[in-house]
Amino acid sequence: MANSNAMCTSFKRDLLNGVHVFGTGVIRASTAADTFRAALYLTTASIGASTTAYSATGEVSGINYAAGGVAVVNGTPPAASGTTAYWTPTAAFLWPTVTLAASFDAVLVYNSSQSNKAVSTHTFGPQTVTAGNFSLTMPVNDGTNALLRIS
Repeated sequence: MANSNAMCTSFKRDLLNGVHVFGTGVIRASTAADTFRAALYLTTASIGASTTAYSATGEVSGINYAAGGVAVVNGTPPAASGTTAYWTPTAAFLWPTVTLAASFDAVLVYNSSQSNKAVSTHTFGPQTVTAGNFSLTMPVNDGTNALLRIS
């Protein structure tokens, strides 16, 4: 087998684990896992690839919905398969007994431990909820389906 240029898969997994610091000094003194959250956004919002941090602008509001969204259950460490590193939260994102009358169609996953930095945005069909539970089920945690994949 000949040598080739590639980004190592273990390096991709380490990025999800926050192992590497590319600055001029150590900026991660904590060894604890970061806290992630998921917030819902109106169909009229503009979140996507250019989103850099959580903002209440364009976020849904309603009965039993707290600004900033819900905590993401993160019990599964990042993994790798072949040339793909991946991660999926352990549980669905759940907003119990909410009334969200305005149409929404997106969720922002962000790191609340690191200045609310955006991780990813995900869209789905327009929704409204009246005194019910709203849940976003997580995909299978593998190299093809995981919520976050780096290949």
